[in-house]
Amino acid sequence: MNNPLRLVIVTGVSGSGKSTAIKALEDVGFFCVDNLPVRLLEGFLKLCQEQENLDKIAIVIDVREMSFLGGLGDIIDTLSDSKIDVNLVFLDSKNETLLRRFSITRRKHPLQTPSITTLEAIRLERRMLAEFKERANWIIDTSAMNVHELKRTVQQAYSNMDEHPIRVTVMSFSYGKGLPDEADYTIDCRFLPNPYFVEDLREKTGMDKAVRDYVIQSPEARQMREKVVEYLLMVLPWHAREGRPGITVAFGCTGGRHRSVAMAVMVAEILRDGGMAVNLVHRDLPTRGQE
Repeated sequence: MNNPLRLVIVTGVSGSGKSTAIKALEDVGFFCVDNLPVRLLEGFLKLCQEQENLDKIAIVIDVREMSFLGGLGDIIDTLSDSKIDVNLVFLDSKNETLLRRFSITRRKHPLQTPSITTLEAIRLERRMLAEFKERANWIIDTSAMNVHELKRTVQQAYSNMDEHPIRVTVMSFSYGKGLPDEADYTIDCRFLPNPYFVEDLREKTGMDKAVRDYVIQSPEARQMREKVVEYLLMVLPWHAREGRPGITVAFGCTGGRHRSVAMAVMVAEILRDGGMAVNLVHRDLPTRGQE
């Protein structure tokens, strides 16, 4: 008997990386279709259910399909009530990032016309897709990602889903360089002892054990670490139940070098020891780190 069908619907704004995402899913065993007409979706899925060993499907549906808004929401509701496991992934990027990408590739936005500029087309598309962004299981902001980082993010979330129904990205960042748009939970570490003011630690980072030992010596840091882990262990199964393949927990400090990195490393280690799939990212280290 076939396993229950798992369907990932990839959508989002043009230029956000949907083609990269669908190729990443294909590489981890999904049968993929780009730009499937909405009116063919239900029939296509019935055919898939009749096939042996075809239980993971990924499709891209976006504004290139002119009937995009004509029934996709109703179809998703119908599929969600069936035995099909539906996961809606929405890719997004900031307007300035999208404009730069269209300029570099010299491609037109699919909604652009002689009377509609690229920026106007982007704004129009956002309005058209607002409903689907609102109901998405997972929103990926690709503004600061290159194609390799997006591919890795998608594959880490959807490979080995039976073993790890949800993947946690633990991130460190600098408040001085802005909040990470992809963060589901943001935790401020700026009240912790700052190794920057210790001469022997200033040039080190939270990747170094000496820095972590310095940070965690305070009762506040130990209590914070304990409470954060306790909270995550409570809520992560709930996110997995709702079909979220990935959650990002971001720790921030002033420079993104010492306190946030130290806390991110320590929390990631505890979650991994508990059997969770964890991706550790240090966004603002001089040499960007990722595990």
